[in-house]
Amino acid sequence: MSQSQQVINVSEATFETEVIARSRQLPVVVDFWAPWCGPCRMLGPILEKLAGEGNGAWVLAKVNSDENQRLAMRLGIQGIPAVKAFRDGKVVAEFVGAQPEPAVRQFLQKLVPAGAAAPAAGDDAAKLMAAHRWAEAETFYRRVLAQKGSQPAVSLGLAKALLAQGKGQDAERALDSVGDGPEVAAVEKLRPLARYLVAAQSVEDVLGADSLDARFFRAGRLLRENDLTAALDELLAVLRRDKRYRNGEPRVLMLALFDLLGEADPLTREYRNKLAGVLF
Repeated sequence: MSQSQQVINVSEATFETEVIARSRQLPVVVDFWAPWCGPCRMLGPILEKLAGEGNGAWVLAKVNSDENQRLAMRLGIQGIPAVKAFRDGKVVAEFVGAQPEPAVRQFLQKLVPAGAAAPAAGDDAAKLMAAHRWAEAETFYRRVLAQKGSQPAVSLGLAKALLAQGKGQDAERALDSVGDGPEVAAVEKLRPLARYLVAAQSVEDVLGADSLDARFFRAGRLLRENDLTAALDELLAVLRRDKRYRNGEPRVLMLALFDLLGEADPLTREYRNKLAGVLF
């Protein structure tokens, strides 16, 4: 049986995690089959093909009923192939026996309406980012990437969560993995911030030092300490004293921070106004 990001092999030991828990994020269609089952060999390729076409909107979980007899009994499997669709931890649709592709498509259409997208970054990630819960957002994005493979929008979200925590090297790797899609413009806005954070790690912060260099690189330490407000204050203080410092790099970094925060964030609104007051 083929295996991909949308098609997984599941056993009794992994059923709770791969089917029940995962179905709380997106629909999971479970195919109970066996190697000796002729109808299974007809239905399986159809399900796998449609799972690939679904592009992550749902997951196909393959269960070998011969190797997982207790699980099959628990779920009331009396004949195979048997297909059960799970959502929010519960069976929401099912059928038994080989079905032609149009019938299977109709079954899936009720489960996953046409145009439904995979919850790659999902509302949960957006809420975490808006609440400045950067570490939790990082965990969420990494989990999505581990489950579904490379996704440009998710990699970009991960990069933003890493940058907000001052993790420059990890953020650079995430930005490099975004690719050449429509997210390229956002990547180029964020890349200077990633480079700055890497450079700032090697600069010793002399507490109390008031030179432009000290204040400029202190912002990097403050980002690593999750003090975004203080980091913005340091960059703004440098610009107040010299708008052309390092060819205006503090301004570029502030704009990158606004981009990862989003225009609706209170810090973006507050510090964009402060930046404009300093520059113009």
